[in-house]
Amino acid sequence: MSGEAPRRCGFVGILGAPNAGKSTLVNAMAGTKVTIVSAKPQTTRFRIRAVLIEGAAQIVLVDTPGIFTPKRRLDRAMVAAAWTGAQDADVALLVVDAKAGLTEAVRAIMDRLRETKVPLWLALNKVDLIPREKLLPLAAEANALLPFAETFMLSAEKAQGLDRLRAKLAEAAPEGPWMFPEDELSDLPNRMLAAEIVREQILRQTHEEVPHHATVETETWEEREDGSARVDCTIYVARAGQKAILIGDKGTRIREIGRRAREELSALLERPIHLFLNVKERAGWDEETGRLRALGLEEE
Repeated sequence: MSGEAPRRCGFVGILGAPNAGKSTLVNAMAGTKVTIVSAKPQTTRFRIRAVLIEGAAQIVLVDTPGIFTPKRRLDRAMVAAAWTGAQDADVALLVVDAKAGLTEAVRAIMDRLRETKVPLWLALNKVDLIPREKLLPLAAEANALLPFAETFMLSAEKAQGLDRLRAKLAEAAPEGPWMFPEDELSDLPNRMLAAEIVREQILRQTHEEVPHHATVETETWEEREDGSARVDCTIYVARAGQKAILIGDKGTRIREIGRRAREELSALLERPIHLFLNVKERAGWDEETGRLRALGLEEE
């Protein structure tokens, strides 16, 4: 036993503007799907932890909502969750879309990060999409605005540059016992996973028609003797028109949303899932405190 390296455990807050590729990065690092990925901004609504094992280190990735200017109570709660995720971590990793560069949104985040006492790391993501000669000047410009302890150039989509990031995160993790069982990839409960996968299909299949005016809650999760599970989810929308769009002509769209979500959930959990969806209109759901708490969000 004396020859074994001491165990380490570190929390990494992953921050960035919407669409920086934070969720794609978490999924690529974990090697499995633990956060939903969509081309739409503001996909992640609450902090999701993915757990990585790198040598003697356990690295807990805290994926936060993209930071943007909040308008509704839901927005304010999402932004508060992002900042809390950064402050509670051992390392704050700012993910920047290298192609988009240092946008106003990124600069605003960097301004606020000046106040944090957590070590700051920079990850320039999507580096495969820009000429190599532009990378060093971009990294230099970012570090001139806010000195970062580490800078990484990677492509989460192509899984490039991730080995060095994982190794450095393992090095930076403080000594201490592991927080999660070895076989636990994510602490996201199955109920939340089901709701998020349904919401991902809504985002993918309705495009701009019902963008962020839908929330999904898993009402029941019933284990069956044959190893399968019956899952009932309710989709809440703000207006009657959105409900009609979601259901589609003779129920075609809601059936397709359910079919794809069921297939993905069954594949992820490696067992049959019987998924049933219900759509309800609930005006102002994104202003309800109780519903925000159900999403795991609190306002500052």
